[in-house]
Amino acid sequence: MLQRRPVFPHVIELNHQAGQRMGCNVYLIYDGPEWILIDIGFEETVDEIVELIRQLDFPLSQCKTIVATHADVDHIQGLAKAKQILKTSVTGHPLAAEPLAKGDKIKTFAEIDAQNIHLEMPPVKIDRFVGEGDALSVGKLTLDVWHTPGHTDSQLSFRLGNLLLSGDNIYRDGCVGAIDAHHGSDLTAFVRSLQRIRAADVEWLLPSHGPIFRKDDALIDRTIERLESYRHMADWGTCAVDWPLMDDWDRELAAGQMPG
Repeated sequence: MLQRRPVFPHVIELNHQAGQRMGCNVYLIYDGPEWILIDIGFEETVDEIVELIRQLDFPLSQCKTIVATHADVDHIQGLAKAKQILKTSVTGHPLAAEPLAKGDKIKTFAEIDAQNIHLEMPPVKIDRFVGEGDALSVGKLTLDVWHTPGHTDSQLSFRLGNLLLSGDNIYRDGCVGAIDAHHGSDLTAFVRSLQRIRAADVEWLLPSHGPIFRKDDALIDRTIERLESYRHMADWGTCAVDWPLMDDWDRELAAGQMPG
């Protein structure tokens, strides 16, 4: 058996436990024998993750559910396999249901032809839907469910005391989850989600990628400011809400203004 290395009471992050990066962050939340997983990662690492959990002396039969934070392939490609091995359920937001059930390669980022990315996306059914205001129970623990869209429309975060499992909303370097119209990114919603995290009285952010970090309001402020600027830049295509340069161009055309 392996010695458990919880990052906080009742919380094990499996990359941290293994001492190497296996993919996205996979959080095992436990109380007594009962436990859940938040995300699972790629299919190729499922066997390794399950064996690690076994070596940590968690009964596989006591996995209450596997939670999909959102429907991106790097978080959920292994869901169907893990669900079968652990004989458990899948929990996620209703907006993740269709891309997961269909194995939608475009919306899940499994297929990006221009970059020669061609990944399998095994279909999987969500058994329990959760959204804003719901709660997940693990033993005597309660995780409050937040719907924090922006990166994707189905992005969920989970509050456990002074911890926020914050998904792909923000990382320790101030970066955020990829912004792309194909999988439902919404810059205005992203800013609102970050403002909500900024206003929360949590102490620690447990992201879906990279190291856990203490909540830093100045860092979040800078990220919000950056995303606010994206909302008005042509760089972000249909994710932007407007392009002020075109308003200037309209005025110049109407006034007959010549270059110079």
